[in-house]
Amino acid sequence: MCGHCEARVKKALEAVEGVKSAEVSHTAGTAVVTFDNVSDDVLKKAVEDQDYKVLGIE
Repeated sequence: MCGHCEARVKKALEAVEGVKSAEVSHTAGTAVVTFDNVSDDVLKKAVEDQDYKVLGIE
């Protein structure tokens, strides 16, 4: 993942209704998402729709 890819994933996550913020790090390979009433499956789909894999959700 590069900086441009990081921005794509961030934009996709923030477009999900209920997501308040998303901080994506291409160097760490992580995304920290603040949200209300959003299922894990919806967040996972937003990332996977950008052609990235979700390895886990905590």
